[in-house]
Amino acid sequence: MWWLRKDPDILGVDGGRLAPCKRTPNCVSSQADPSDRVHYVTPLWHVGDARAAIAAVRAAVAALPRTRIVREDADYLRAEFRSRWMGFVDDVEFLFVPAEGAIHVRSASRLGRSDFGVNRARIEAIRGMLANSDN
Repeated sequence: MWWLRKDPDILGVDGGRLAPCKRTPNCVSSQADPSDRVHYVTPLWHVGDARAAIAAVRAAVAALPRTRIVREDADYLRAEFRSRWMGFVDDVEFLFVPAEGAIHVRSASRLGRSDFGVNRARIEAIRGMLANSDN
């Protein structure tokens, strides 16, 4: 199943932005229009040292099952999540913007139309893990 392994060409940062979501409802992004209830998700927020924020996000992502960190730079992290049953891949990206105190996120399924809310739930789970690590 070559299509499960091939990285989409649109991933990464271009001009300080993550790729926009396609029209299908299997993607969420903090850089989508906030009025777009299907795709918009609130960014993650951090205060202080960007390296500590990056480390916390990396730890949260690595703690989730069926996860592989694919790329990690000073201000960017990308991971792949595989579904339990069919091994479908979701690509999850984090863009750290210290000047805004924001960690922008994008989580998208590579295939299909619907994700049954999995991408949004994943970002909210990571948000919860980060909130719990602050306490």
